[in-house]
Amino acid sequence: MYLRAVHAETHIPLLQQFIRDNPLGILTTATKSLKYPLLQSSHIPFVLDIPDSPTDNADSDPAPGTLRGHIAKQNPQAKALMEALAQHQSQTQSTTLELPDEVLILFNGPHHHYVVPTWNYSAVQAYGKIRVYCDSKAEETGAFLSRQVNDLSRHAETAIMGYTGGERPGPWEVSNAPEPYVELLKKNIIGVEVRIERLQGKFKMRVVEGFEKLGTEVGMGIAKTVKERGN
Repeated sequence: MYLRAVHAETHIPLLQQFIRDNPLGILTTATKSLKYPLLQSSHIPFVLDIPDSPTDNADSDPAPGTLRGHIAKQNPQAKALMEALAQHQSQTQSTTLELPDEVLILFNGPHHHYVVPTWNYSAVQAYGKIRVYCDSKAEETGAFLSRQVNDLSRHAETAIMGYTGGERPGPWEVSNAPEPYVELLKKNIIGVEVRIERLQGKFKMRVVEGFEKLGTEVGMGIAKTVKERGN
């Protein structure tokens, strides 16, 4: 990511909150395969896990955390990942695989055109190693997928939709669906887990009044970010 100092954001808690507010990430992998393209990307909603305890060194940045998601098995990107796991299993008995190469996950906030021409936008990039869970018969995979779909549903229903009960509707839960149906869906997805090794954030924002006058949800969102950033 091209980062000018005026637009760069390095505060880890702020970047983590950005991801939670904008959980639809674009996962990009480079997986060698004879059947599928080397570079592939997919839009995936992610759950961010942040360690409960801070790092031992008080002067160091907090740990960036871990991202969890799932992909349909019919997705060519998932097929390439499963192929890599199958090759790995021919040499070991492991039911999961951490790929040696880095992957990139891009999270975008509100964006809009601005004169010059240029573009106003906010984005966070997460880099790390990806672990794949795709053996549907393995307990480890089942446990990962159960946790993943439950946590993602909870976050989407409460934090994003605001379904918290009271004057608002109550949140839908995975347990509301028939168990055989949920198990069938789980057999058709794979789990992915990325240990974040570094985070980069960019907030390129200007001109509050103009975006407010657009009268759109995107315009108001950008104006809010400009006020918060003050750049």
